[in-house]
Amino acid sequence: MNNKKNKRIKELKKKKTDEKLIKNRSEDRKLKKAKKRRAKERVKEYKLAQKEYKLAQKAKAKENRKVKKTKENKEVNKSKKTKKGKWMPAVPALQAELDRVLYKQRYRSVLKSTVYTLITVEAIAILVATLWLPVLQIYGSSMSPILHDGDIVVTVKTSDFEHGDVVSFYYNNKILVKRVIAVSGEWVNIDIEGNVYVNGTLLEEPYLESKAFGDCNIELPYQVPDGKVFVIGDNRATSVDSRNTAVGCVSQEQIVGKIMFRVWPLNSFGELEHGKNTEIDE
Repeated sequence: MNNKKNKRIKELKKKKTDEKLIKNRSEDRKLKKAKKRRAKERVKEYKLAQKEYKLAQKAKAKENRKVKKTKENKEVNKSKKTKKGKWMPAVPALQAELDRVLYKQRYRSVLKSTVYTLITVEAIAILVATLWLPVLQIYGSSMSPILHDGDIVVTVKTSDFEHGDVVSFYYNNKILVKRVIAVSGEWVNIDIEGNVYVNGTLLEEPYLESKAFGDCNIELPYQVPDGKVFVIGDNRATSVDSRNTAVGCVSQEQIVGKIMFRVWPLNSFGELEHGKNTEIDE
């Protein structure tokens, strides 16, 4: 009997314990659910508050813009209103627009004037360079030592040539540069040592470094034809000039002009020294 009684007591105790555990578990679940629900409610409240704050900021900004625009409109309307009740732009706006238009007109005028001036100057420069002052570059060494390869010189259009003048002339689509030795009607003779005689008189030629008979195939003595000049390069050994029938004497129509100035290189800039021939009586 006692054993049964004890067993029954134990079962009752166990049942009570189980009921307590079930009850505690149920309460825990309820607490967790309540916590989750409160957390969700807080999140919703936060989002709603944030949304309301943004809407309030937008409304405030809109209201400020509206107020500002209203003030500006009032000020503009005040400045625009005239005695007769008509509307016109404000004085500062009119002045700004007038300045802009005047500046635009001045800019166009200056631009046109500059372009026209440049075109005119360029045209005049081309005309002068073509008709009166042709600019030439020296190629080769036939006129050394007075002129060297690469020198840039200015010629002057003229028909008045003297003995010893350095001239440029057209030959086979090229421009050659040589020195005038004799003019039309004069007799030229050259000896085997390269001494030049004009009308039987020996020429003193201080501009030469050395004399040479050179490439000469004309019959000497030689008389210069009418309307032509006899020219020889200063580098007598290598120059091909009036001593050879391939070039011959130069007519007035072939001559470009007399070389007067050297403009390049800069260290040799200036008037060209022609070194006039001096006749020496034998």
